[in-house]
Amino acid sequence: MILYSFRRCPYAMRARLALRYAGVAVRIEEVSLKAKPAEMLALSPKGTVPVLVVDARVLEESLEIMRWALDRNDPQDWRLGGDPQIDELIARNDSEFKVHLNHYKYAERYPQQSREHYRQQAEAILADLERRLGTQRYLLAEHPSLADAALMPFIRQFAGVEPQWFAEAPYPRLRAWLQGWLESELFKAVMAKS
Repeated sequence: MILYSFRRCPYAMRARLALRYAGVAVRIEEVSLKAKPAEMLALSPKGTVPVLVVDARVLEESLEIMRWALDRNDPQDWRLGGDPQIDELIARNDSEFKVHLNHYKYAERYPQQSREHYRQQAEAILADLERRLGTQRYLLAEHPSLADAALMPFIRQFAGVEPQWFAEAPYPRLRAWLQGWLESELFKAVMAKS
C-alpha cells in the first residue's frame, strides 16, 4: 500500500491520522506539489493528495481513505456507532469553514475584505466548536471521533494564521483540544519527517 501525501496538507494529514490510528501499514510517498510524480498522476489525474493505492484500487479523497481505514480497525469507536453529527461537522468544515480559512489565510488574494473580516466569518463555527467542548472532552464524545481527526488539521491551520490572536481569542476549550491533539503521540507520529 502506498499513500501519496504532502506533510502539511490538512487533507493528507487527516488521512495519515486515520491510517495510523487504525494500524494500517502504508508506505508514505512524500509529494512535491511543484513536481508531482508521474506514477501518482497516472493513478489520479486530478493531481491532489492524499491518494491511497491498495492493490488495484485507488482512493483519492481523504474522507474515503479515513473511512476505509476505520473499516479495517476502529479500536476506540471513532465512528461513534454511525452518529450523523460526524458527517454534519465534517461537511460544514469542508465547505463553509474551508472557504473562510482560505480567505483568512490568504487575505492578500481576496482584497475585497480585510483579514479581520474573513476571520470573523469563521468565528461562528469556532464558537460552535467551543460550545460543544463545554460538555465533553472532544467534539462529540469523551474520546476522539472521526470528526475530531477530520477537523483538527484545519483548526491547526487557522490557529497558525495569527497565533497571538488565537492565543487570546475567547476559545479556551478549543485551544486546549487543539493542543491535546498537537501533543498526542498519534499526531507526532504522522508529522514526523521520514
